Amino acid sequence: MRVAVIGAGWAGMAAAVAHARQGHQVTVLEAARTLGGRARAVPATLPDGRAITLDNGQHILIGAYSACLQLMRELGVHEQPHLLRLPLQLRFADGCGLQLLDLPPPWDALVGITRASGWPWASKWALLRRAALWRMQGFACPPHTTVAQLCAGLPQQLMDEFIEPLCVSALNIAAIEASGQVFLKVLQDSLFSGRGGSHMLLPRTDLTHLMPQAAADWLATQGAQVHTRARVDAIAALPHTNAAPPSTHWAVHWGTHTATFDHITLACPAWEAARLVAGLHHSMASSGANPAILEALHTWQTCAAALQHTAIATVYAWAPGAQLAQPIVALRSSPQAPAQFALDRGQLGGPAGLLALVVSASTGEREALQTQVLQQARQQLALPTLQAVQTIIEKRATFACTPGLVRPNSHIAPGLNACGDYVHGPYPATLEGAVRSGLGVAF
Repeated sequence: MRVAVIGAGWAGMAAAVAHARQGHQVTVLEAARTLGGRARAVPATLPDGRAITLDNGQHILIGAYSACLQLMRELGVHEQPHLLRLPLQLRFADGCGLQLLDLPPPWDALVGITRASGWPWASKWALLRRAALWRMQGFACPPHTTVAQLCAGLPQQLMDEFIEPLCVSALNIAAIEASGQVFLKVLQDSLFSGRGGSHMLLPRTDLTHLMPQAAADWLATQGAQVHTRARVDAIAALPHTNAAPPSTHWAVHWGTHTATFDHITLACPAWEAARLVAGLHHSMASSGANPAILEALHTWQTCAAALQHTAIATVYAWAPGAQLAQPIVALRSSPQAPAQFALDRGQLGGPAGLLALVVSASTGEREALQTQVLQQARQQLALPTLQAVQTIIEKRATFACTPGLVRPNSHIAPGLNACGDYVHGPYPATLEGAVRSGLGVAF
């Protein structure tokens, strides 16, 4: 079959690989010039004039990302040297905070919590009791519970230094708004999925080459085509015939090109997929299509378009020769000091002194945000000479993972499906969710 995959992010490239493995003729169409979607490489220049490669956002993988890691291995991208594996840690520059040990679960969490620096014993026991309760309840809660409600009664220090940073880094939304159900699923699959599941995997290469480019290289060996700068303007349904082999069902229009396909996988962001499905619905309604299919298109498009999104900002900064105590350091955040983490890119294969300062659930304007983050990092990391390199804000980095959220299904209509971190599934907007959804479109 001739298959079009629209979008070359992590979901789209996983879907393309899945389709090609089944022997289909795959064409990938990507609007941007670079593969990777919302996890891709971007060029930049240091203040001293050196050209470097950054990412459009600082991503962290974890050991429980089984689908990501398996796909990367199959594409020839092995954990070493591309990822730095560390036990989960939320340690601040002053040494306070949590760091798990490399032990089988639940001992890694149990020992890590009891040894957490700067937490009084009352707080440690409160967290252990609550974690034990969540486990006894099967890591489940009523669907409309927020993370804040789930953690009600925990000491404020735990909320500030553990729950809130963990929540915004995993779900990209504050605990008062985030889904408790999804938060518990993340905890279950990271902390109790097996030894190493909670480990942090810090990329040592840019995000385009970490998987999407490797997928494109493999697809080329299978005869697949990957087109960049190919924004799809519209998709259209073609009449069915009884010819053998089966007739073409779809037309895809991009730029001055039109091509026909037997199947389409929409791997673009939710808002782009909703745009294409809305246009398809309009054209099919004008031609008197099956009402059941029209209703399915309308329902899917409405659900995808209704998703709300939250931003992530990454402030890349440089202090020549500086090195953090660890490759990743937690930052104490507040409305005036919004960053939650600092990553030392110099310890991850980049130039010494280059930091990535991450603001999950970001709000505000770029210049004001950059000023706040630089001041925060100078104070908390004792780097008075820190200067900005580039600030990147992904305004729609993730869908807002709120309680009771209804997400669109992967199936849209016969011969038309969707994949992406936003489609129905148990996880928030993560690379793992994207890859799993992409692999799941195989038919």
